Amino acid sequence: MASDLTSTEGTPAATPAAAETPERPARMAPLVAGPHRRRFLAVYALLAVVLGLAVAGLALFAGRSISPAPAWSSWKPSGGGLGAVRQIAQRVAPGYRLPSGKQLVDVIAKAPSVSPGSATIPVHYLAVRGSKGSGDKILQVSSSDSVMFSMCGLGPSCSIATGTASVARARLVRREILELALYTFKYAGGIKNVIAFMPPQAGATPQYVVYLTKDDLKTQLHTPLTETLGIKTPLQNTIPAHEVQIVDAATDTRTFSFSLSQAQQGDAILVLAPLKA
Repeated sequence: MASDLTSTEGTPAATPAAAETPERPARMAPLVAGPHRRRFLAVYALLAVVLGLAVAGLALFAGRSISPAPAWSSWKPSGGGLGAVRQIAQRVAPGYRLPSGKQLVDVIAKAPSVSPGSATIPVHYLAVRGSKGSGDKILQVSSSDSVMFSMCGLGPSCSIATGTASVARARLVRREILELALYTFKYAGGIKNVIAFMPPQAGATPQYVVYLTKDDLKTQLHTPLTETLGIKTPLQNTIPAHEVQIVDAATDTRTFSFSLSQAQQGDAILVLAPLKA
Protein backbone atom coordinates (compact mmCIF):
# COMPACT_ATOMS: atom_id res chain seq x y z
CA MET A 1 0.00 0.00 0.00
CA ALA A 2 1.42 3.10 -1.21
CA SER A 3 1.85 5.78 1.40
CA ASP A 4 1.72 9.39 0.52
CA LEU A 5 4.08 10.55 3.19
CA THR A 6 5.81 13.95 3.08
CA SER A 7 9.40 13.60 4.00
CA THR A 8 10.99 16.30 6.06
CA GLU A 9 14.41 15.02 5.59
CA GLY A 10 16.77 17.52 4.12
CA THR A 11 14.73 20.44 5.26
CA PRO A 12 16.89 22.71 7.31
CA ALA A 13 15.85 23.07 10.94
CA ALA A 14 14.51 26.35 11.99
CA THR A 15 17.19 28.43 13.75
CA PRO A 16 16.43 30.61 16.70
CA ALA A 17 16.29 34.30 16.06
CA ALA A 18 19.68 35.84 16.36
CA ALA A 19 20.17 37.48 19.76
CA GLU A 20 20.16 41.20 19.53
CA THR A 21 23.48 42.85 20.34
CA PRO A 22 22.94 45.11 23.42
CA GLU A 23 23.38 48.72 22.61
CA ARG A 24 26.20 50.61 24.38
CA PRO A 25 24.60 53.15 26.66
CA ALA A 26 25.00 56.62 25.45
CA ARG A 27 27.67 58.68 27.29
CA MET A 28 26.03 60.70 29.99
CA ALA A 29 26.12 64.37 29.29
CA PRO A 30 27.75 66.50 31.95
CA LEU A 31 25.29 67.84 34.49
CA VAL A 32 26.61 71.32 33.99
CA ALA A 33 28.15 72.49 30.81
CA GLY A 34 29.45 75.60 29.28
CA PRO A 35 29.70 78.82 31.27
CA HIS A 36 27.60 77.38 34.10
CA ARG A 37 30.24 74.72 34.68
CA ARG A 38 32.90 77.38 35.12
CA ARG A 39 30.70 79.21 37.59
CA PHE A 40 30.20 76.08 39.67
CA LEU A 41 33.92 75.38 39.68
CA ALA A 42 34.54 78.93 40.89
CA VAL A 43 32.01 78.46 43.71
CA TYR A 44 33.64 75.18 44.73
CA ALA A 45 37.06 76.85 44.76
CA LEU A 46 35.73 79.68 46.90
CA LEU A 47 34.20 77.22 49.36
CA ALA A 48 37.54 75.41 49.56
CA VAL A 49 39.30 78.67 50.39
CA VAL A 50 36.72 79.52 53.08
CA LEU A 51 37.08 76.06 54.58
CA GLY A 52 40.86 76.42 54.61
CA LEU A 53 40.64 79.79 56.37
CA ALA A 54 38.24 78.36 58.92
CA VAL A 55 40.60 75.48 59.68
CA ALA A 56 43.53 77.89 59.98
CA GLY A 57 41.55 80.15 62.32
CA LEU A 58 40.57 77.18 64.48
CA ALA A 59 44.19 76.09 64.67
CA LEU A 60 45.26 79.62 65.64
CA PHE A 61 42.58 79.84 68.33
CA ALA A 62 43.57 76.45 69.69
CA GLY A 63 47.21 77.53 69.73
CA ARG A 64 46.38 80.65 71.70
CA SER A 65 44.29 78.62 74.12
CA ILE A 66 47.19 76.28 74.70
CA SER A 67 49.79 79.07 74.86
CA PRO A 68 47.92 82.21 76.03
CA ALA A 69 49.52 85.66 75.99
CA PRO A 70 51.60 86.45 79.07
CA ALA A 71 49.75 87.98 82.01
CA TRP A 72 50.06 91.73 82.46
CA SER A 73 51.36 91.23 86.00
CA SER A 74 52.15 88.35 88.33
CA TRP A 75 49.80 89.78 90.99
CA LYS A 76 46.45 91.48 90.91
CA PRO A 77 43.98 92.62 93.57
CA SER A 78 40.77 90.81 94.33
CA GLY A 79 37.52 92.60 93.67
CA GLY A 80 37.38 96.12 92.30
CA GLY A 81 36.70 99.73 93.13
CA LEU A 82 38.27 101.49 96.11
CA GLY A 83 38.83 98.17 97.87
CA ALA A 84 41.09 97.03 95.03
CA VAL A 85 42.90 100.39 95.04
CA ARG A 86 43.67 100.03 98.74
CA GLN A 87 45.02 96.53 98.13
CA ILE A 88 47.27 97.98 95.42
CA ALA A 89 48.59 100.63 97.82
CA GLN A 90 49.30 98.00 100.47
CA ARG A 91 51.10 95.88 97.88
CA VAL A 92 53.23 98.59 96.27
CA ALA A 93 54.24 100.88 99.16
CA PRO A 94 56.40 98.45 101.21
CA GLY A 95 58.67 97.83 98.21
CA TYR A 96 59.91 101.43 98.05
CA ARG A 97 62.70 102.10 100.52
CA LEU A 98 65.09 104.84 101.56
CA PRO A 99 68.84 104.10 101.59
CA SER A 100 68.45 103.58 105.35
CA GLY A 101 66.05 100.71 104.70
CA LYS A 102 63.00 102.56 106.01
CA GLN A 103 59.88 102.73 103.87
CA LEU A 104 59.91 105.72 101.51
CA VAL A 105 56.29 106.81 102.09
CA ASP A 106 52.99 105.42 103.26
CA VAL A 107 50.22 105.51 100.66
CA ILE A 108 46.71 106.55 101.62
CA ALA A 109 44.10 105.72 98.96
CA LYS A 110 40.73 107.45 99.07
CA ALA A 111 37.92 108.87 96.99
CA PRO A 112 38.46 112.45 95.72
CA SER A 113 38.15 114.68 98.78
CA VAL A 114 39.99 117.34 100.76
CA SER A 115 40.07 118.28 104.42
CA PRO A 116 40.89 121.98 104.71
CA GLY A 117 39.59 122.03 108.27
CA SER A 118 37.95 119.51 110.51
CA ALA A 119 35.47 118.45 107.83
CA THR A 120 36.13 116.30 104.76
CA ILE A 121 34.75 117.80 101.55
CA PRO A 122 34.24 115.69 98.41
CA VAL A 123 36.00 117.06 95.33
CA HIS A 124 33.56 117.24 92.44
CA TYR A 125 35.63 119.21 89.95
CA LEU A 126 39.19 119.29 88.74
CA ALA A 127 40.39 122.47 87.03
CA VAL A 128 43.57 122.19 84.96
CA ARG A 129 45.01 125.59 84.14
CA GLY A 130 45.94 126.15 80.53
CA SER A 131 49.49 126.90 79.49
CA LYS A 132 50.92 128.89 76.57
CA GLY A 133 47.61 130.49 75.74
CA SER A 134 45.49 127.33 75.94
CA GLY A 135 42.23 127.43 77.87
CA ASP A 136 41.51 125.96 81.27
CA LYS A 137 39.88 122.51 81.48
CA ILE A 138 37.16 121.80 84.01
CA LEU A 139 36.63 118.08 84.63
CA GLN A 140 33.91 116.54 86.75
CA VAL A 141 35.25 113.77 88.97
CA SER A 142 33.67 111.34 91.41
CA SER A 143 34.46 108.27 93.47
CA SER A 144 33.32 106.08 90.56
CA ASP A 145 35.96 107.30 88.10
CA SER A 146 38.75 108.89 90.16
CA VAL A 147 41.02 108.08 93.09
CA MET A 148 43.43 110.09 95.22
CA PHE A 149 46.72 108.90 96.70
CA SER A 150 48.45 110.74 99.52
CA MET A 151 52.17 109.93 99.48
CA CYS A 152 52.93 110.56 103.14
CA GLY A 153 56.44 110.34 104.60
CA LEU A 154 55.07 110.54 108.17
CA GLY A 155 56.98 113.76 108.89
CA PRO A 156 55.32 117.19 109.38
CA SER A 157 52.71 117.83 106.66
CA CYS A 158 53.51 114.31 105.33
CA SER A 159 57.13 115.23 104.45
CA ILE A 160 59.61 112.37 104.38
CA ALA A 161 60.81 112.19 107.97
CA THR A 162 64.42 111.14 107.36
CA GLY A 163 67.09 111.72 104.77
CA THR A 164 67.68 114.64 102.45
CA ALA A 165 65.37 115.82 99.70
CA SER A 166 66.82 115.36 96.22
CA VAL A 167 65.84 115.08 92.57
CA ALA A 168 66.57 111.35 92.69
CA ARG A 169 64.31 110.84 95.71
CA ALA A 170 61.49 112.81 94.11
CA ARG A 171 61.84 110.66 90.97
CA LEU A 172 61.55 107.51 93.09
CA VAL A 173 58.30 108.86 94.54
CA ARG A 174 57.05 109.53 91.01
CA ARG A 175 58.05 106.01 89.98
CA GLU A 176 55.89 104.72 92.83
CA ILE A 177 53.00 106.92 91.70
CA LEU A 178 53.37 105.57 88.17
CA GLU A 179 53.26 101.99 89.43
CA LEU A 180 50.20 102.73 91.58
CA ALA A 181 48.45 104.34 88.62
CA LEU A 182 49.21 101.44 86.27
CA TYR A 183 47.82 98.85 88.68
CA THR A 184 44.80 101.05 89.38
CA PHE A 185 43.90 101.64 85.74
CA LYS A 186 44.44 97.97 84.92
CA TYR A 187 42.45 96.38 87.73
CA ALA A 188 40.14 98.94 89.39
CA GLY A 189 37.29 99.00 86.91
CA GLY A 190 35.99 102.41 85.87
CA ILE A 191 38.87 104.49 87.27
CA LYS A 192 40.05 107.04 84.69
CA ASN A 193 41.86 109.62 86.87
CA VAL A 194 44.62 109.25 89.47
CA ILE A 195 45.60 112.28 91.57
CA ALA A 196 48.65 111.70 93.78
CA PHE A 197 49.85 114.26 96.34
CA MET A 198 53.64 114.45 96.56
CA PRO A 199 55.30 114.71 100.00
CA PRO A 200 56.65 118.24 100.59
CA GLN A 201 60.14 119.11 101.67
CA ALA A 202 60.65 119.30 105.41
CA GLY A 203 59.24 122.54 106.79
CA ALA A 204 57.11 123.25 103.70
CA THR A 205 53.46 122.69 103.00
CA PRO A 206 52.25 120.24 100.35
CA GLN A 207 52.09 121.92 96.96
CA TYR A 208 52.59 119.36 94.18
CA VAL A 209 50.43 116.62 92.71
CA VAL A 210 50.90 114.15 89.87
CA TYR A 211 47.72 113.88 87.81
CA LEU A 212 47.48 110.94 85.40
CA THR A 213 44.63 109.73 83.20
CA LYS A 214 44.08 106.26 81.82
CA ASP A 215 44.65 107.59 78.30
CA ASP A 216 48.07 108.90 79.36
CA LEU A 217 49.22 105.32 80.01
CA LYS A 218 47.33 103.35 77.35
CA THR A 219 50.56 102.05 75.78
CA GLN A 220 51.91 100.76 79.10
CA LEU A 221 48.55 99.17 79.92
CA HIS A 222 48.76 97.01 76.78
CA THR A 223 52.23 95.63 77.51
CA PRO A 224 53.34 93.54 80.51
CA LEU A 225 54.22 95.63 83.53
CA THR A 226 57.79 94.30 83.58
CA GLU A 227 58.40 95.97 80.21
CA THR A 228 57.70 99.34 81.86
CA LEU A 229 59.08 98.89 85.37
CA GLY A 230 61.50 96.21 86.50
CA ILE A 231 60.47 93.48 88.93
CA LYS A 232 62.95 94.70 91.56
CA THR A 233 62.18 98.13 93.01
CA PRO A 234 65.36 100.25 92.91
CA LEU A 235 66.67 102.68 95.48
CA GLN A 236 66.64 106.38 94.67
CA ASN A 237 70.18 106.36 93.25
CA THR A 238 69.94 103.05 91.41
CA ILE A 239 67.01 103.62 89.06
CA PRO A 240 68.09 102.19 85.67
CA ALA A 241 68.58 104.76 82.90
CA HIS A 242 65.73 103.38 80.77
CA GLU A 243 63.36 103.60 83.76
CA VAL A 244 64.45 107.19 84.41
CA GLN A 245 63.35 108.00 80.85
CA ILE A 246 60.03 106.16 81.27
CA VAL A 247 59.20 107.77 84.63
CA ASP A 248 60.15 111.27 83.48
CA ALA A 249 58.24 110.93 80.20
CA ALA A 250 55.10 109.75 82.01
CA THR A 251 55.11 112.15 84.97
CA ASP A 252 57.19 115.29 84.28
CA THR A 253 54.52 117.11 82.29
CA ARG A 254 51.78 115.67 84.53
CA THR A 255 53.16 117.22 87.73
CA PHE A 256 51.29 120.36 88.88
CA SER A 257 51.12 122.76 91.75
CA PHE A 258 47.70 122.71 93.37
CA SER A 259 45.31 124.93 95.24
CA LEU A 260 41.77 124.57 96.49
CA SER A 261 38.84 126.68 95.36
CA GLN A 262 35.15 126.54 96.08
CA ALA A 263 32.29 127.22 93.71
CA GLN A 264 29.45 129.53 94.72
CA GLN A 265 27.19 126.55 95.36
CA GLY A 266 29.77 125.01 97.69
CA ASP A 267 31.44 122.42 95.41
CA ALA A 268 35.14 121.89 96.09
CA ILE A 269 37.41 122.46 93.06
CA LEU A 270 40.98 121.21 92.98
CA VAL A 271 42.94 123.63 90.79
CA LEU A 272 46.07 122.34 89.05
CA ALA A 273 48.60 124.71 87.52
CA PRO A 274 51.43 123.57 85.21
CA LEU A 275 54.93 123.98 86.57
CA LYS A 276 57.26 126.47 84.95
CA ALA A 277 60.03 124.88 82.90
